[in-house]
Amino acid sequence: MPHPFPRPTKYKLLVKKSATGLGLYAGEAIPKGEFLIEYWGRIISKKEADKLRNRYIFQLTPNRLIDGSIRKNTARYLNHSCRGNCEAVGPAGHVYIQTKKKIKAGEELTFNYGKEYFDEYIKPVGCLCAKCAKK
Repeated sequence: MPHPFPRPTKYKLLVKKSATGLGLYAGEAIPKGEFLIEYWGRIISKKEADKLRNRYIFQLTPNRLIDGSIRKNTARYLNHSCRGNCEAVGPAGHVYIQTKKKIKAGEELTFNYGKEYFDEYIKPVGCLCAKCAKK
């Protein structure tokens, strides 16, 4: 069951076009260490996740995952970066996105999706994050 009331952010976040489709951007400066948004959706099993054809699955435990594909889940618009400016943090059963550094107004919010996702989906087509684009 999805989290009934995802915690609202106190910061202005904007969904707009990015290098990889849509992305999530800071509408104002955000300090380091700030909670931004919760990644939420329907809690599903690994078996259910394997049947779905979407890339908005976030693993909580080996058999509990979040299907974050619902468009109301604004956190789904965070794109991958090998050197993300955000990170995903707990507690158990929840995924919160927190800043790893000071974010400038207008800056895209990103985090590292992890090795498994990178190897399966990003590596075959090439990474477009700022770090990799410089190579």
